[in-house]
Amino acid sequence: MRLRVGRRTGFMIPATADSKDRRPTVGGNIYVRMTTLTFRVEMYDEGLRIFEESVIPAARAQKGFRGFYVLADRQAARCVALTFWDDEASAVANEENRYYQEQLVKFMPLFLSDPVREGYELVLESH
Repeated sequence: MRLRVGRRTGFMIPATADSKDRRPTVGGNIYVRMTTLTFRVEMYDEGLRIFEESVIPAARAQKGFRGFYVLADRQAARCVALTFWDDEASAVANEENRYYQEQLVKFMPLFLSDPVREGYELVLESH
């Protein structure tokens, strides 16, 4: 299995970390990283344990961190992890300081397929 890390994972922030043409964040936009992970069925509960005991506490220590959600489909042994960041710069910074890659390594023995990572700007919110 090939683990893709760094900018090659498909994380799509409007401007890349090394972009000279980076747009400034307007109006306090929140950025969301969405990572889809598919575990071997027998390792599903272990994946959730790693999120709860290790990944989420590590995320809280990151500058610009806003929140963490894990959406789960137990039958498919698939999770979608959503992390929320103050702005684009914060979302990119934890990529550059290797936080994201260090978290993925914790799951390597559990993966059924490569994780898929995407990034989004939060544009609508309702509570």
